[in-house]
Amino acid sequence: MSDVERGGFISKVIGPKKRWRAYKARTRELPESYRTAVEALQRYLMYCGPGGDGAEAETMFEDLVDLFEQSAANETPIREIVGEDPVEFLEAFVRNYPDGNWRIRERKRLNRAIARAAGETNGDEGLTG
Repeated sequence: MSDVERGGFISKVIGPKKRWRAYKARTRELPESYRTAVEALQRYLMYCGPGGDGAEAETMFEDLVDLFEQSAANETPIREIVGEDPVEFLEAFVRNYPDGNWRIRERKRLNRAIARAAGETNGDEGLTG
């Protein structure tokens, strides 16, 4: 691997790590109840979130901490932010990042595969998701 290739590789690895560390530092600065809520939402997103490329996920986490920073500054109650169903809140939140949503991609992939298996010519007709 040449120095140029190595530098590109290192910047690809280090860049996301710096971004993630910055996100985590911002999370630690939140008041305890907001921090606890963000960490719980983050954990859920790690297991059930959008998947996709790292940049999309990083943007999503940064947007989440932005929301909670603003809410903490305004003293908005946590239930007013996430509502009665945090899962529903996150599902709606994730829909704002469709390119990284693995469920959407897999639904499309499934629909195309079934269309091909059914002998449909294009495989994209009538697909909604």
